[in-house]
Parts: sequence; structure tokens; C-alpha cells
Amino acid sequence: MAEPTSKAGTAPAGGRSAQLERSGLRHGWTTGACATAAATAAYTALLSGEFPDPVTVALPKGQRPAFALAGEELTADRAMAAVVKDAGDDPDVTHGAMVRATVRLLPPGSGVVFRAGPGVGTVTRPGLPLAVGEPAINPVPRQMMRDHISSVAARLGGTGDAEVEIGVDHGEEIARSTWNPRLGILGGLSILGTTGIVVPYSCSAWIDSIRRGVDVARAAGRTHVAGCTGSTSEKVAVAVHGLPQDALLDMGDFAGAVLKYLRRHPVDRLTVAGGFAKLSKLAAGHLDLHSSRSQVDKAFLAGLARRGGADEELATAVAAANTGLETVQLCAARGVPLGDLVAAAAREVALGVLRGAPVAVDVICIDRAGAIVGRAAARRPRGTAT
Repeated sequence: MAEPTSKAGTAPAGGRSAQLERSGLRHGWTTGACATAAATAAYTALLSGEFPDPVTVALPKGQRPAFALAGEELTADRAMAAVVKDAGDDPDVTHGAMVRATVRLLPPGSGVVFRAGPGVGTVTRPGLPLAVGEPAINPVPRQMMRDHISSVAARLGGTGDAEVEIGVDHGEEIARSTWNPRLGILGGLSILGTTGIVVPYSCSAWIDSIRRGVDVARAAGRTHVAGCTGSTSEKVAVAVHGLPQDALLDMGDFAGAVLKYLRRHPVDRLTVAGGFAKLSKLAAGHLDLHSSRSQVDKAFLAGLARRGGADEELATAVAAANTGLETVQLCAARGVPLGDLVAAAAREVALGVLRGAPVAVDVICIDRAGAIVGRAAARRPRGTAT
């Protein structure tokens, strides 16, 4: 495959989009994007009497995909639209699932209210980005639906006040193949997605795309690259370090692939940026951060917390926490810098994998909203020049 070029046609492109192009895999759409399409179509039908089919939605990074409707129903007080999820070439357990949105109008001033329909879970334990009792519809999909409903209301003369119930056919059964039950999300699936796009997950193809990303960065003269676990951490790395697109590596779960390739093809500096939970796995020595191959080790985090000054009561609470995010929150409330401790431990693991290669490593841990919860300053492997 020929190397992609920039808009100017003078240099290879970099970053997440170029990696996806190099992987040769077809991307798909998240449950959040599908729910947004279905909710937009249903709300439009309530105001106009007609379902747009296909329905076009705007994703957070500017893409405007069109979704065909797989089902529609309209009565005097509600509308339902359904979209079949296409996960592309990713082996996603929700591929082919029917995502339904049932929308009812609410009195002016009510806003947009979300409900969990059949097959969508409810949050029952703390430590997630949603309050206990809320439907498991994550913050970004909620905002996407609010934005689209507001846009349709402005165009068709509505108030933008609506109840949006999201359901997934057979979602409760599908959820048994996910981590939802362990996280206390009961009754079905979560509606997820920060970009609206499902990045295909093929180990060999994605690792190869990481390597090509390093090659492109080096060829462009970049001396500082960032390995990021996702789009949110990528934004943070750009905000903190001002890195250009061709210095951004979509590391995903493959921390080991980034580190091992940089060991043979070094740059001056690597920033590792990612969610706290994933980087806690790196801190514990895991180089593959995927949930099916490594898990957050709460006992390990409790040990780090003790080293950071936690008493036994706090350490016990950390070990029993529901999620990695909850461990950070527990420690922050007691003045224990668990995020910084995890970042420092992840940096040491990274330096160990580099085996003396002249690459300075710094680490940034974030929460789901993109707030920095831990940092470790850049350090080179022992014995290398500063």
C-alpha cells in the first residue's frame, strides 16, 4: 500500500487516521453513534411526521456518516427508530445488534431525559462516569444526542425537550460477554463511544500501523512522539506538549509494541498518555492493556497507595474498589497521589522495556473526562546522557 500523503501532497500523513488507513481494516460505528442516529430520526419524525432515511449525524471529530433505518414506528405520542450496528472489521460483540431509540416529547424546560430501554444496563455501583441509578449511556453519546435534538428542534420549530429511551435487542444476553456485570452495570449493555468510530482491532495489523507511525514521525524529523490509548488522551497530549499530528501514535492497548519498536528506532522523547485504568496495568508490568488479556490489579494499587502514605483503612478500600477511577477518587479525597504513583511506576516499566535506548519517557494519566489525574516527569534510562 502506498504511503498516504498530507493535504499538501508533500509528506506522509500521521496520527490515528493514517494508522487506520495503513491497517487496511474497515472502521465501524459505536453504539453511541447508532443511538444518536436512531434518536435523531425518531425526534425528527415526531416533529415532522416523516423519518429521515438514511439519517445523517455529525460525529465529534467532524465525520458525517449516514445510517439506514432498520425499523420505525410513529404514534401520536412517541416515535421509535432503529439502526443496526456495523462494527466494521472489529470483532465487537455488539456487531449486528439492533439499537433502538424511542422518543417522547416533554413539556418545555424539561431538557433531554435519558432512559434505559430493554437491553441497556443501569449503573448500580460507584466508580463510573455516571451516577448510581443512571442508564448506562455514557457522557459523550448523551451530548451527541442532546446536540442533534437541539439542531432538529431549531430547524423544525420544536422545543428540544424530550425523553430518549435507548434499547438494544438481546442486549442483556450480549452483556454477559462484557465486563458490565462485574462493574455493576446490570440489565444490559452500555452505550459507548467518544469519537463515534470503532477502530478495528487486529493485533498484527495495528502493531504494524504503530511501527509505520514511528517511521513517519522519524522521517518527518520528529524528536518527541506520544503513544496514546485513545482519542481523549491524544487531545491531552496535544494540549500539554503541542505535538503535531504526525507525532501522535494510536497506541491503543499495545504499549509493548510502541516501546519495543522505539527500542530499535529511538526518538529523543516519548510521552505515554492514557486512561488511569489502562496505565495502571502498564505500571503493574502488563504490555498488552486489552481487558481480555490484563486487568486492573486493585491489590497492586493498594500497595502503591500504602507507599504514598495511605493508612490501612484506605488501602483496604482501594483493594475493594469497583473501578480504577474509584481508587483515584478514594485516594484523592485523602491526599494520597495515587495517579502520580501509577504514572511513575508506568514510566519505570516503560524504561525497563526500552533497555537503555536513549528515549526519555514521561507519563500522563487521565480520567474519562480527560482531566489529568497523574503525571510523571520525563526521565531517561539510567546510564544514558541527559
